[in-house]
Order: sequence, then structure tokens, then C-alpha cells
Amino acid sequence: MRGPHNIWRLIRTGATLERTGAMGQVLDAFDAPRPLRIAARVIGWPFKWLGYAGDPSMPPLTRALSALGPAYIKFGQVLSTRPDIAGDELAQQLRVLQDKLPPFSVFEAKKAVERELEQPTDTLFSSFSEPVAAASIAQVHKAQLAETGEIVAVKILRPGIERAFHKDIDAFYFAARFIELLSPASRRLRPMEVIKHFEGVVNGELDLRLESAAASEFAANTVNDAGFQLPVIKWEYSGRRVMTMSWAEGVPLGDNDALDAAGQDRPALSKRVLQLFLNHALRDGFFHADMHQGNLKVAANGDIIAYDFGIMGHIDEYTRRVYAEILFGFIQRDYKRVAEVHFEAGYVPGDRDVDEFARALRAVGEPIFGMDATRISMGRLLAYLFEVTERFGMQTRTELILLQRTMVVVEGVARSLDPKMNIWDVAKPVVQEYIKTSIGPRAVAGDLFKTAKVLARFGPRLPAIVEAALIRQATPEEQKPPSLWPTRLIWGLGGLILGALLLEGIVTLL
Repeated sequence: MRGPHNIWRLIRTGATLERTGAMGQVLDAFDAPRPLRIAARVIGWPFKWLGYAGDPSMPPLTRALSALGPAYIKFGQVLSTRPDIAGDELAQQLRVLQDKLPPFSVFEAKKAVERELEQPTDTLFSSFSEPVAAASIAQVHKAQLAETGEIVAVKILRPGIERAFHKDIDAFYFAARFIELLSPASRRLRPMEVIKHFEGVVNGELDLRLESAAASEFAANTVNDAGFQLPVIKWEYSGRRVMTMSWAEGVPLGDNDALDAAGQDRPALSKRVLQLFLNHALRDGFFHADMHQGNLKVAANGDIIAYDFGIMGHIDEYTRRVYAEILFGFIQRDYKRVAEVHFEAGYVPGDRDVDEFARALRAVGEPIFGMDATRISMGRLLAYLFEVTERFGMQTRTELILLQRTMVVVEGVARSLDPKMNIWDVAKPVVQEYIKTSIGPRAVAGDLFKTAKVLARFGPRLPAIVEAALIRQATPEEQKPPSLWPTRLIWGLGGLILGALLLEGIVTLL
């Protein structure tokens, strides 16, 4: 890590916030205490001239984040979906960061296509528009395929974006090390691992071949989801820095006035977007992890269309079950079960008291359930839960960071469509269905069947594996290879018995 460079980068961040007038907005948004406000002004003002000026036509915070670069823009995109944190006015200002950033020229875009696809742009496309959307990492052009006449969207990475993003991530690593050094208690949160996880996500977003593959897998998983559409990837027109897909025609999900004018049912859309996310996360373990309004449209028939698959989340089956049980426990207000799940999964050290932890969780859940639907917030629940788990020594689960972050973003999107949505009522049927199919008797039968398949695959090798292990542990005098047929006979009979027991168990459960 380049210490001086990163110190300079972090100083310039504060200076840019001060110069653009965003410092006050940030402090107000997070309700900073008076001493912190004074300290920020005293420290920030002398270095104000070091900050980036940004685009004066933009609102202060949007101007600052745009000037600071892609990693900061990503932060602004998340904040734009959280009016309950940033306030309605600030959240509305930040939405321009989603797909309305300054574009690069059509000339540069065509050159990028020609370098990547090794053919002249005019040969591949009979028309190629000015940018229709420009985000932090790439921009999109509307084009027509010369061969078929189909209208498509062509996504192209910004020139030099890889270097710019890696500079920001380098500074984040430096900040994480600095925090760990100054505050040993913060090591419980594993900030270095969090940044490493974020870096992996970003690197995936910077290779459009991976995004194309993610879109293809996502489409296969969701082909039967009612009210949901995905564009089709055009593989022959795609590469590392260019991705081409079918054009998605619809109204942006963040434009409530246009949705109302089109006669769309916003409360129904609010409910569907949340349930779709939960289904993808729990049922498939593979979900769109950047579901802000800039990546969602509504088709004329009311279907939700998702695009931009650069950030996708994946969680294994065991973690999905743990997450579902925790969420369902809160929905049912069964805090003892939520506490037990944390202990069973190893999230909380085993030397802590489970009953005390359950009481602490009740203090988290009950105040939220006492609120009316407009004030119930998954973001607030996660914040309270974070405080409690910190007190009980729970370490940050890096595999759940993206899931939790996306849950907060999706809730913000859903609330922007229907502020009165009750998140618990909407989530309950999805979680109940997953619990029924993945934790009940059918799930046990499925687990037994998978175990039997694995044992059957390795069965012929088990005698040799055990014998090799015994020989390695034996003394030199004992390492004379024993006769193999008695061991193989025992293992063979044992395998037959185990297979019969597993089969009997599956039949009984079914």
C-alpha cells in the first residue's frame, strides 16, 4: 500500500467535501453531534483549496462524489435509495449518480468497440446512438444490429476506469489498516476482509464477460418468475470491455410520475420488487446485488425489467438457511430461536449466554414491531442488530455483507414506490415458503440423498484412502502393506448397510 499517496487521497476527500459545500450536508444527513461538526469545520476549512471543484451545476454532495471518482459514486448510489437516512431532498439529488453522469464521446465508444470485437463499428451496427445512460463504470448506447435489424443496448467500459477504481480501493485499504491500528476493537468487524470482498466485487464488474455470464445464469434461474424480465445477452457482440444485449423498453422504476401516467400499480410493484429479491436470494442463492432504481424499468405490461449485472451476490445453501431462520424468527418474534440460530451457526462465541442474547434481540425487535408500517425499516433493524451482536462478540460475516447491503437498497426502492409498505407482511410468505421447502422433512430427505450420492462416488476409493492414512501414521516397522481384502470386504459391507439405511430414511420422509 502506498502510504503517502493514500494519506493525500483521504485528505483530498475531506477537502473536496468542504470545497463543494457537501460537508454540511453529510453532517446533517447523519445527524452528527456538535463537537464533530466543529472539528470537521476547523480541520476541513484550511485544506479547502486542495479539494476538487467538481461540476458547479450539480448539487453539492453529487458534485463532490462525482469529482472524487467511481468508488465514491458507488456510495452515492446506495445513499440515493435511503431517503430515511439522507432525507428525501438529498436522496433525490443523488439519483443522478445512477445513470446520468457525464459521458465520454461516441468516437471513443466506437474505438473501444472496434478494439474489443475486432471489426469496424459501422459493419456491426447499422446505427449507433449518442450515450443514453452514463454510470460510474460504463455507459450505454442504443444501436441496431446490421445483420438482423434488432435494437440492442451496447455497454462499454469507461476509458481508464480500471486504474481509477484501483486507486480508490488502495486508499480504502490504507484507511482500513489505519482504523485497525488506532482502534483494536474494530478488528472484530474485519475491515480489511470487507475491503477485500468489495475489491472482488468491483473486479468482477470491470470484466463484462463475467457480467454476461452472470446475466445468463440469472436468466436461467428466473425464467419462470411471473412479472419479471431480463434482456438477452448477444454473445457474438460481447467481450471484456463491451457487452451487447437486447433493448429493454420501459419506464424507469424511479420515475413515479411516469409510472402513474402509465397507469402502473405502484404498491403492487413495491411488493413485487421486494419479494423477487428475497426469492432470488433464498431460493437460488444468486441475486442482483445492485437493484437501485437506475437498474430497473417497468414494461408496458407491468413486468419489472432488471439490467446491469456487474454486481451479483452468491450465498451457499447453508448460509441461506441460517439467514432465513433469523429473518423468520424476527417476523414471528421468536427471539429465543433467533439467538439459537446465531449460536448454532457459530456467529456468536459459544461461551456467551443464549438467554441473555435472546433478551437483547427482543430489545431490538419489539420497538420496531410497535411502529406503524411507514416507520418499519430493515435498515434500522440491521443497525440495531449490529449494535447487539457487537456487544456479544460476533464477527462481521463477509459472505452476508452484500446480501445485507442489497436488502437495505431494495427496501429503499420499494418504499420509494409505496411509503406505506409493511416490509414484514411482504417478506413473510416468501420466507415461510423457503422454510417449508428447505428446512422441513423434504429438505432432510434431499440432504440424505446428496450425502448418499457423495458416498457412492467415493465408495470405491475409501478403503485405499483409509489404508494410506493408517500407513502414514504407522512406525517404519509397521509400514508393511497389510492384506487388502479384509478391509475392502468390511468397507463394502458397511457401504451397503449405510446405503440401505439412507434409502430407508428417504422413503420414510417422502
